[in-house]
Amino acid sequence: MSSIIRAQSCSELLKNFEKTQFTAKGEKIKFINVGDRDVYNITAPFDIDGKRIIAGRVEKRDSEFSQVMFFAHNGEAWTPIDGAPVFDLQDPFITRINNEIVFGGVDVFPKEDAPGQLQWRTFFFKGKTINDLKHFAKGPIGMKDIRLVELSDRRIGVFTRPQGIIGGRGKIGFTSIGSLDELTEETIIKAELIENQFLDDEWGGSNEPHLLKNGKIGVLGHIACFDEEGNRHYYSMVFMFDPVSKVSSPIQIIATRSNFEKGEYKRKDLMDVIFSGGLIRREDGFAELYVGVSDAEAHKIIIPDPFLQFE
Repeated sequence: MSSIIRAQSCSELLKNFEKTQFTAKGEKIKFINVGDRDVYNITAPFDIDGKRIIAGRVEKRDSEFSQVMFFAHNGEAWTPIDGAPVFDLQDPFITRINNEIVFGGVDVFPKEDAPGQLQWRTFFFKGKTINDLKHFAKGPIGMKDIRLVELSDRRIGVFTRPQGIIGGRGKIGFTSIGSLDELTEETIIKAELIENQFLDDEWGGSNEPHLLKNGKIGVLGHIACFDEEGNRHYYSMVFMFDPVSKVSSPIQIIATRSNFEKGEYKRKDLMDVIFSGGLIRREDGFAELYVGVSDAEAHKIIIPDPFLQFE
């Protein structure tokens, strides 16, 4: 798929970011009534049923088996919504397609022929409210970070993230469909890769696509790499994608772990990790970025709206 740029390494992108980064510091988001579990990899707040809600990954520090819960703000902290559904998933995402809520997350399960190993796939649910969400689609085994966006022509854009022979450690693909009924494993697998975004030894994914006023898509995502000691480094990034010409803009880092308060971490190799959850564009030219931090916390930061440059 066409691209107007060459792939840049995380280190190159960081140098560019350091020249232009906004100096504000992020803040930790407080969650309560979850026992001894962490809440991280959250969505941005979302208006549903007259409430402002967040979906978050809830997990014990020493476990990879998590639940996704829905939270509302009580004036001091975010607390689980009474009676709301709880899903045995990781890394939630949420959007609206044709006036319906589309919610999803990553299902993790033992490998059939090797129970000691884990596999994963993305599950999708839809409904008018969070209490009537029904499963309607699933992605291929081994694929996370599948995201949907309603396009200006009412079609649905699908961002994918293949790994392995096609995607290496993880690259982004794109296709479009006419309705949610067309969201099948076969359709997702056939999505065409967006070229020249990631080096082969690095990886990334889409976290939240935004339809822009001009019909193009502003994509909030992440780019990541290993260092020589095997530590992971994840950064929040954005790019523009034109669903008609299939041209993308260069990736830009918009936040790093150092932009947020010090805090807890799941493991030492995850200390320098932020995972983009969602972004709320404001009318004053700024945006609220919500992220998971070090696989243990959730934070937010106010930054210049990174999509204004594309409109």
